[in-house]
Amino acid sequence: MGKRRVPDLYRAPFPLYSIKVDPKTGLVITAGGGGASKTGIKNAVHFLDLQLVGEHQYSASLLHSHDTDTRATMNMAVGNGVIAAGQDGTCCLMRFKHCSQKEEGKDAAKDAGNSVQQGNARRRAGKGDKGGQDEAPGSGDMSDMKDETTRISVTGLAEVMSDLNPQDPLQKVVRFSPDLSLLLTGGTDGHIRVWEFPSLKKKFDFKAHEGEIEDLDMSPGNKHLVSIGRDFSCSVWSGSQLAMGLKWLETMPQIAEKTYRYMACRFGKVDDQKDALRLYTVQIPHKRDRKPPPCYLTKWNGKSFLPMLTASCGTEVISSLAVSDCGTFLGLGTVTGSVAIYIAFSLQKLYYVQESHGIVVTDLAFLPDSLKGKNIKGNNETAMLSVAVDSRCQVHTVPNRRSFSIWLVLFLCGLVVMGVVLLLQYLFPGFI
Repeated sequence: MGKRRVPDLYRAPFPLYSIKVDPKTGLVITAGGGGASKTGIKNAVHFLDLQLVGEHQYSASLLHSHDTDTRATMNMAVGNGVIAAGQDGTCCLMRFKHCSQKEEGKDAAKDAGNSVQQGNARRRAGKGDKGGQDEAPGSGDMSDMKDETTRISVTGLAEVMSDLNPQDPLQKVVRFSPDLSLLLTGGTDGHIRVWEFPSLKKKFDFKAHEGEIEDLDMSPGNKHLVSIGRDFSCSVWSGSQLAMGLKWLETMPQIAEKTYRYMACRFGKVDDQKDALRLYTVQIPHKRDRKPPPCYLTKWNGKSFLPMLTASCGTEVISSLAVSDCGTFLGLGTVTGSVAIYIAFSLQKLYYVQESHGIVVTDLAFLPDSLKGKNIKGNNETAMLSVAVDSRCQVHTVPNRRSFSIWLVLFLCGLVVMGVVLLLQYLFPGFI
């Protein structure tokens, strides 16, 4: 462990705040920007084509850059060809389509006059939508444009007000429910807002926390919604009704109240138990001391919400959390740019790169087991993408650990025992 160099998969010309992998198209979607400030830093959503090179390495090509005008995308959810992007106090919904040049021509004729932006990999596609000619270069030639037959079309669908803070409205988190029937948002006004999707009929709007909402997630079957606020609370909701509040300090009675606050939450499967469910939460120190205290990771039963295990995850303040689709691995990013992968069962650290990024890790995303029917993990046990304010996108891999047959192990043990017996017989005649 310790410092080592992770090559950049891709580098954008603006700070990156969110990254997602669309399992249907295989697209890696990342977004960010400089906001409304007139610094010349653009705001955009980038669509990347990810390819496995050999057994362990990856390359990424920029397929399309979708300009978001004066608003930076701070958080994002992707589902069924739709992006829900948090931009200031609104949630902007966009439909994207991965199509060939012929399909693009048909779509352009059908949608003439609307706000569809046609992605072009080698030329400008119109005002406010650039095909990447002015993009900063990535690692080597990794950010070179894809061939001209590949196109991404992006259509604006709708916008909903997701935060009504009168001073500085900001959506801080957005999620689709596991079945994609609901859209959930939380922001600085402490309200959770739930819309039916795709109709966007508002279903719930309730005050969940005093102050900002940090994170939220919904369990399979849409049975429970878990939210985290800066008011030191982690709440479990059934609809808009509070079901219970979680108390992680019950597992750590030596820690005083309100010295830590919840920072992130995620539900996860259990790899070898079909009906089991886990919830993972991260707790960080409320105040920073000269001698920084550790952060903690807690595993809960995802149905009874009883704590199962709490473990320290280092003194670097955690900034992001991700869970692999199979539920086997957890990903952590820190405010100092470090990236780690943990084993979900034991909460043990499996992989760690200190200060892999130059500054805050803003989002993480595990690669699914397959993309478009292809093995995208190669000879790796898992692979995870990370983005940060330093504009870099990196991929972190854990190679498959070598395993031996149990019969081979027993055979080798038998040989060792026989060797010891023969050695003793040689050194001490008449031993047997």
